[in-house]
Amino acid sequence: MLTTRFVNGAPNWIDVGTSDIDGAIHFYGGLFGWQFRSAGPEAGGYGFFQLDGRTVAGAMQITGEQGPPSWTVYFHSPDAQATAKAAEQARGRVLVAPMDVMGQGHMAILTDQQGVSFGIWQPGLTKGVDVMNEPGALGWLELYTPDIASAAGYYNRLLGWETSSTDVPGGFYTCVNPAGEDEDAMFGHLVPLADDPSEDTAHWLPYFEVADADAAADRARELGGTVRVEPVDLPDVGRIAKLTDPFGARFAVIRSAAPRS
Repeated sequence: MLTTRFVNGAPNWIDVGTSDIDGAIHFYGGLFGWQFRSAGPEAGGYGFFQLDGRTVAGAMQITGEQGPPSWTVYFHSPDAQATAKAAEQARGRVLVAPMDVMGQGHMAILTDQQGVSFGIWQPGLTKGVDVMNEPGALGWLELYTPDIASAAGYYNRLLGWETSSTDVPGGFYTCVNPAGEDEDAMFGHLVPLADDPSEDTAHWLPYFEVADADAAADRARELGGTVRVEPVDLPDVGRIAKLTDPFGARFAVIRSAAPRS
């Protein structure tokens, strides 16, 4: 489960790069009830999506040269420089070198061996987002990859992740959690890219918790988004739908199943 107890290797930030920041503010505000707060003129247009004054994500406008609109997930690192160096040594890439972010922390954008981009956040004054695993906040992650073993080894080397298998109808999930943490700290799955026809490229897919996945899918359509996968029940997981915002950023929503007693 995702929490704001940001141990090493755990997700601690997420943001969306979009070609239309005003349009994104309208879309996500209408879908999740998020309000946007600018980080100030010195932040280059970066700002924060908030729920009841608590930050749930970041957002910024990007150009075509910076890549297509997408969500980026960040993971806690005690040393962004060391993690970036380890990424290069493990045949990943450093897209954005570690940098200080106005004293709030140090960030870097890396890729894994399959070219999937993700972020590193070394906390300073800002430890991470203020809320997770509540309606309107990040609730789960999936990495779609053509090579589960390679991905597991790569992220273990960089972030210390541990993996385990959970049986599900028709197969199993490869679950990930921070080093030394029990199964309650699981925050995502590694998914074989070939097993899901709805996913055509390797990437990280964030899931945001909602009270009603069907209503969220309908609302996304009304706001100009696309429903890539209609709402469906996943045993012992919950009800999910995969969506795309009007500008091309992929994400998903989940109404998590109640824990077994």
